[in-house]
Amino acid sequence: MSQNLKTIFIDGEAGTTGLGIRERLAAVPEVAVKSIDPGKRKDPAARKDMMASVDLVVLCLPDEAARESVALADQLGTDAPKIVDAATAHRVAPGWVYGFAELEPGHAEKIAKADRVANPGCYPTGAIALLRPLVDAGLMAHDYPVTVNAVSGYSGGGKSMIEEFETGVAPAFELYGLGLRHKHLPELQAYSRLTRRPIFVPSVGNFRQGMLVSVPLHLDTLPGRPSVGDLHHTLAERYAGSTYVSVHSQDGMGGKIEPEALNDTNKLELRVFGQDDLGQAVLVARLDNLGKGASGAAVQNIRLMLGLPEG
Repeated sequence: MSQNLKTIFIDGEAGTTGLGIRERLAAVPEVAVKSIDPGKRKDPAARKDMMASVDLVVLCLPDEAARESVALADQLGTDAPKIVDAATAHRVAPGWVYGFAELEPGHAEKIAKADRVANPGCYPTGAIALLRPLVDAGLMAHDYPVTVNAVSGYSGGGKSMIEEFETGVAPAFELYGLGLRHKHLPELQAYSRLTRRPIFVPSVGNFRQGMLVSVPLHLDTLPGRPSVGDLHHTLAERYAGSTYVSVHSQDGMGGKIEPEALNDTNKLELRVFGQDDLGQAVLVARLDNLGKGASGAAVQNIRLMLGLPEG
């Protein structure tokens, strides 16, 4: 093994996100992924030894297990590796940098300098990308009553949901999270800079991967009553020059958009649909829930933290 290679341990590599990260890292020549003996994957001493031997650890674990892994790493002191947590556990935790590189100008540099990075949730990635620039520009009040509607492929629901859909047990489409306490809400609110808790209505369709996130708006309720063009310009200006986030016109879309066009990429597309004469607009983000919404974003963060080319 080359002495110049950066080494990575994926704690929880057998899950959907872990497998996706490993597959994407196989195309990164500057890194080598180290695996623990399957029989020792729950052995704290073995995991701690593995952590001490690598440059970076990716946590693809349930929240409580992710916290336990961080505690193990903390015991290593100055020998502790950098950490990317793909769980929900640390997304709004003090001392962790939120892993959405396009969050605001200069944020990618914060990730590059960080030792602890929390990978974003798939739904918040789309919602924050749409909302944060409008809040920052003063086109949306911090206490605006935001509603976020979204649909994801079933791969985002974990092992049991995947099995239900692939065995034909699940319905063709369903809303969920209707208790209004979805685990992605804290980060969505915090990094959109909203003081009022948004209403978030997620759903799942009978397709494996792909995602649409939409935010309906009445233009006369926004500060300054911006036009559809004003919203589009603000987003386009914010993401100009971005490698992975792009802003597109609604022209030629025929008033419709499907969720699977960006599958197997780390791309995120944003659009503003609307009619000025009606005073209404719908912000829409399209991404792969397994790409920019999970493993793609994780690899983007890994590259930044290890000083590797963006890719």
